[in-house]
Amino acid sequence: MSAVLARLSAILVAACLLLTGQAGISPDRASAADPGYLMTHFIGEGATGQQMYFSYSTDGLNWNDLNGGGMTLRSTVGTRGVRDPALVRSPDGSKYWIIATDLCIGCGQSWDDAINNGSRNFVVWESSDLVTWSKPWLLNVAGAIPEGRNAWAPEAIWDSTTNSYVLYWATNGSRNGIQKHRIYYSRTTDFRTTTTPQIYIDRPGTQEIIDTQIVETPSGVGNYRYVRASGDGQITIEGSNSILGTWTSLGNLSGIGLTGSQVEGPMWLKFKNRDEWALYLDQYAAGKGYMPVLTTSPSTPSASGSYRLPAAGTFNLGGTKKRHGSILNLTAAEDARIQARWANVPGRRLQSFNFQDRYVRHSNFDVRIDQNVTNEDAQFRQRPGLAGSGTVSFESVNFPGHYLRHDGADFQLAYNDGTTGFAGDATFRQVAGLADPAWSSFQSYNHPDRYIRHYAFQLKLEPITTATGRSDATFRLTS
Repeated sequence: MSAVLARLSAILVAACLLLTGQAGISPDRASAADPGYLMTHFIGEGATGQQMYFSYSTDGLNWNDLNGGGMTLRSTVGTRGVRDPALVRSPDGSKYWIIATDLCIGCGQSWDDAINNGSRNFVVWESSDLVTWSKPWLLNVAGAIPEGRNAWAPEAIWDSTTNSYVLYWATNGSRNGIQKHRIYYSRTTDFRTTTTPQIYIDRPGTQEIIDTQIVETPSGVGNYRYVRASGDGQITIEGSNSILGTWTSLGNLSGIGLTGSQVEGPMWLKFKNRDEWALYLDQYAAGKGYMPVLTTSPSTPSASGSYRLPAAGTFNLGGTKKRHGSILNLTAAEDARIQARWANVPGRRLQSFNFQDRYVRHSNFDVRIDQNVTNEDAQFRQRPGLAGSGTVSFESVNFPGHYLRHDGADFQLAYNDGTTGFAGDATFRQVAGLADPAWSSFQSYNHPDRYIRHYAFQLKLEPITTATGRSDATFRLTS
């Protein structure tokens, strides 16, 4: 009976939160009975470091890298790099979005470029289940800002009074003759169109502000419904009872030795089983990534002991560096889907049986076998088949979400659009090698009379009727 009552209580809590329209980083649909947390983040500079990575925690302090520490989403639009992601859940839990800065430092773009002539767009992905994501699109938010030179560090929070999201971010723009970074906002319901941007936060004089993230606190905790942390030379804490209302300065974290010269990218986490929060801060100056600061009262940073550094050894950020991102409290169903989809499966190569110095690889999304390829173009994660039990699909390591797929007799590396047609085309049965049973052959799921083979070094899907064909259709998975 106690277990039933606990679960009923959890359901009632979740229902109340739904009615208040909470989403994104606020205390959300997950409850104390649910298992874990998902962090979205980037890990560093360069074309691969500035992509989407996922990490998981059961307690909010000790994190494990999902997908073996490999990227989970890769931007193929804009600068082809992304930073500072916000992960947003719709109030009814039917949709999710990732919104990220379109920025790739060290891959054709410098910091001066990014500050003075950067992308005015954000990169957006959409999902209905947290595991299958749309192709990314660009959302122009800063094009209408006078002298708007970039768009950085997006965040979004649901406003139940208008049934829309308040999307807010930093842009280096001009106002009252001063060019600097300020926080702007607009409204959106779908992250495809937005209202005209307006000033949200403007610090006095030439003081810039880059990063802001809001957390919603339950009634009865502190004096304010909303608390925000911002990087403006300090890590400044402010409170308000309305997202777009008047905000009151509550202090900063200099009392525990943390200022904007050391840390940035504030990221809130509400612990699911107690009235305590972690404010994660990116130790950019030391190149160390995130660290947590703990508090039971987000709206009183100046009070003695309100914000405190955790004891050494009580937290662990996992194998990859965690940089500026966001955290979602997961429901049990979301947790199960996330862990199944992003399980740690090592990347492996598919070696040709009759040309053993050649491996299956993608090149400009075409698929062939080439000699002695050791880079990630020739590495695939063997996933459970997208269609049918006891089958396999091959996901690219360096283009996650892209799978080996046949299109007629040809093969491509294609993005999973979530359709049953794609699933069938990208699914195979692994059988004993047609030329050598110690190796493997891969039979098409939706054309079972055909197998993966190479012909003139191109990957094909064809019926196998000859000894040459059997050799061409035989492969070995190797590291």
